[in-house]
Amino acid sequence: MSLDQRRLLPARRIATLTAPVLSAALAAATVLAITSAGADQPDGPPSGAATDGVIAATEIRSVAYQTTVAEAKTKKPKVTVIGTGGTIAGVATSRSSFTNYRAGQIPIDRLVAQLQPEIGEVADVSTVQFGNKGSGGYSIAELHALTLAVEQTLETSDAVVVTSGTDTMEEFAYWLDLTVQSRKPVVTTGAMRPWAAGTVDGPQVIGADGPANLYNSIVLAASQSTYCYGTVLMLNDEIHTARDVTKSSTTRMDTFQTRELGVLGWIDGSEIKVGRAPSRVADCDQKNRWLTPFNLSDVKVESLPRVEVVYNYQQAGGEAITAFADAGVKGIVTAGTGAGGISSAQSAARSRAIAKGVFFVSTSRVGSGSVSGGSSTAPIFDGDDLLPQKARLLLMLSLAIAPGDAVKVRQLVESLGNPEWNTVPPGNPQN
Repeated sequence: MSLDQRRLLPARRIATLTAPVLSAALAAATVLAITSAGADQPDGPPSGAATDGVIAATEIRSVAYQTTVAEAKTKKPKVTVIGTGGTIAGVATSRSSFTNYRAGQIPIDRLVAQLQPEIGEVADVSTVQFGNKGSGGYSIAELHALTLAVEQTLETSDAVVVTSGTDTMEEFAYWLDLTVQSRKPVVTTGAMRPWAAGTVDGPQVIGADGPANLYNSIVLAASQSTYCYGTVLMLNDEIHTARDVTKSSTTRMDTFQTRELGVLGWIDGSEIKVGRAPSRVADCDQKNRWLTPFNLSDVKVESLPRVEVVYNYQQAGGEAITAFADAGVKGIVTAGTGAGGISSAQSAARSRAIAKGVFFVSTSRVGSGSVSGGSSTAPIFDGDDLLPQKARLLLMLSLAIAPGDAVKVRQLVESLGNPEWNTVPPGNPQN
């Protein structure tokens, strides 16, 4: 689907077609519907030792997808792990301390080395130490640099795994999903429990989830199962889309959830099971349509404007909106109550901010469900079911490439922000 086509889609995303949890048979039927116009279905890929457990994903009828997955069976893929720190690189005070630890302590090459020799049978793995701190400590400028680092790495690697802290991992993932100009797999992962105890070379924390998460993420990336999926998040054996996933618990290992749509798939031992795909897979054979317009090689970090989030609540005042507008903020995302509602004071402040050139995206604080807070006459754009923290990133990137252009920004926010499957049959039949 092209950008313009996505703007016109009235249907919900693939959640309207499938239940969140699919059996293997239903999963195969689901992805069989993902077709590329004019492309013949190639023969199945040859068997390979490292990635012969992929179920259903190879039914996607895209020449580029089929070819890439097939080639992954015939060679040992090159996977680069880019480390940014987080709990997965953390050191706890003791082996039984799950919450008392220092994040971002262990270099990524040491983490990967502890997965040898097993991971070496799956892929040729190299590492890049981008940073080593908690995810919340990274600036937008650093995220800009991370995208460029991922793209540079993908010039020679078949896939990339990015480790990060889980606090803002969903924002890391969505940022990369919007900006990385490559169809190759990008997988984000991390951990809810620190890796080691005492020192960076200390014994492993009891029940640490980092080793399995890192191992499975490399296996997933090497398999090419998520080629053309954009960036995905893999934790606790589950695969999620960057757009829809969110952290739902402060400490549980199954913290990441895709509330309405469910997981993309999961990893059971040596098998990768793929139950559904994001709609951009439909453009896999047409690279120019698949890529987003947010090419950061052309977008200077200085051009990324400030965009903030304002939360609505009982009798919320409008002072925060006013202060942000006076400070020169170019965009504000409102996290409204229910379907995007904001208080009368906030609404009045929003009108005054719009007069100063501020653009708005309306979202909900509920965590799931669509909003209805957009405007056809003012620069207030409908965020649909996009979470506020992710709508902020999308609005920021949109304003960077179309500053002051309300028509273009609306198109970007309401199309790229809300991709859907076109479920209308050819010819648009009336019955």
